[in-house]
Amino acid sequence: MAQVGALGPFRLEAGYLLTGDRIVRVSSRESEGGEAVDRRVRELAEADGPVVLPTRLWGWAFGLRGFGHLLGYLVVSSRLRPSEQDQLLITRLIRLASAALSLAAAGHRQQDDARELDRLRSERATATQRLDSLRSELHQQRIVLETLADVAAQGGGEDAITHALYELTGLPAVAEDRFGNLRSWAGPDRPDDYPAPPAERRQEVLRQAAVGPGPVRVKDRLIAVARPRGEVLGVLAVVDPDGTADARTLFALEHAVRSLALELTHLRSLAEAELRLRRQLVDDLLEGTDEASAYARSEAIGHDLHQAHHVIVVNWRGRAADDSFTRTVERAAATVGVRALVSRRGGRVVLLAEVKPNGDALHAALARELGTRAGAIGVSRRCESPASIPRRYQEALRALEVRRQSRERDGATFFDDLGLYRILGPGSDRRELEAFVREWLGRLIDYDTQHGTQLVETLSRYFDCGGNYDETAAALTVHRSTLRYRLQRIREIGGRDLADVDTRLSLQVATRVWKIMLGGRG
Repeated sequence: MAQVGALGPFRLEAGYLLTGDRIVRVSSRESEGGEAVDRRVRELAEADGPVVLPTRLWGWAFGLRGFGHLLGYLVVSSRLRPSEQDQLLITRLIRLASAALSLAAAGHRQQDDARELDRLRSERATATQRLDSLRSELHQQRIVLETLADVAAQGGGEDAITHALYELTGLPAVAEDRFGNLRSWAGPDRPDDYPAPPAERRQEVLRQAAVGPGPVRVKDRLIAVARPRGEVLGVLAVVDPDGTADARTLFALEHAVRSLALELTHLRSLAEAELRLRRQLVDDLLEGTDEASAYARSEAIGHDLHQAHHVIVVNWRGRAADDSFTRTVERAAATVGVRALVSRRGGRVVLLAEVKPNGDALHAALARELGTRAGAIGVSRRCESPASIPRRYQEALRALEVRRQSRERDGATFFDDLGLYRILGPGSDRRELEAFVREWLGRLIDYDTQHGTQLVETLSRYFDCGGNYDETAAALTVHRSTLRYRLQRIREIGGRDLADVDTRLSLQVATRVWKIMLGGRG
């Protein structure tokens, strides 16, 4: 366009480029044609032709063509009709411009083709990558299914399932029961303490896990619920604090929890069959049975009677000791970490627990399960062997009865805490008296035996004289300072505070029983 005026008496009126289906004008500042020229160019319909301009004698629209296609126009005018030489020059310029535009168009097409080729290559690479990813995913899924199938074929239980899940995902795998108690852990960072969460929080976790059809994230874990036939039997989770779990992890967790559901269903069937055996064993132990037989039967149902136990008796006002109440007591005990053999006896639920329970926690758990605090719990002393269980059962009944007759009827009472009530109630015998004396005077009796002293006698005379130093010293025929020394030694050896009213009362009763009923013997 810039060279048109240099060829002769010409002026460029306008330039046009064909863009798609449109003719786009490239105006010249010297142009006079305006819209009239635009209309004329469109009328030519890709042909060359004259253009009428008001102040110019001659005007022509030259088509710019390349490879048989119209590329654009140059509209040129002159005040005089151009000579043959001038027309030759302008024609050559048009040819050069057409060739340049053709090359430019070819370059653009080549760039477009290159871009299209790159796009196709990228699509092919993406498709290949997706295919490889799909193959890898199918391979990983096959590994998951084959691994879990092997676990099932080998009769693996919860530990085998959680271990397989850990191996498949690389994340710690955890199996819990419906209450949040740990059943199995596979992988690193297993906590030393794994307390069950409060019932309300556990129900909220189960509610969140039940929202979706698959595993859901709850804090730092991906959780799936094992619930065959709609009943929650347990929970399987992977610990993922960094959020690295992917689709493969979800697939493995979904199928592992199905295996867990089958395993838990099987275990429940076995548990129902064992329940009758357990209750029969508890009944026989409470009545008194052969120890060898008791050990063998307990081992058959997976309970270790060789450990120390406590007898727990539960009674709730307005609740009969039926199967529903028994299961409720068993669940509540499990939430506070009490593993026990359970049975029913005399309208009460009886537990033979492997650990000494937290009475307040057990009562609170039962209150949450039953919706009322109107109940009492009695707990015996430690049972060292099956032979002592009948006696410990009577102790638990004594503790329960004391609690029910007290001002605060609802709660838990331990036989160890009954004090004088241990020997004041019905059914007390010589062994109970001896145990009471031993608890309060055992250290002093042992010391007197080993050193030939008379500390227990001194304490007995001290109480007989109403705590009067002069009368006590006279009764013992010792100096007042000697009496003070002996009382100090009694405090140090016995570990008792003689100034405490309850302690004084228990010690006084113990010395009376020692002296009168046991004949002052060790």
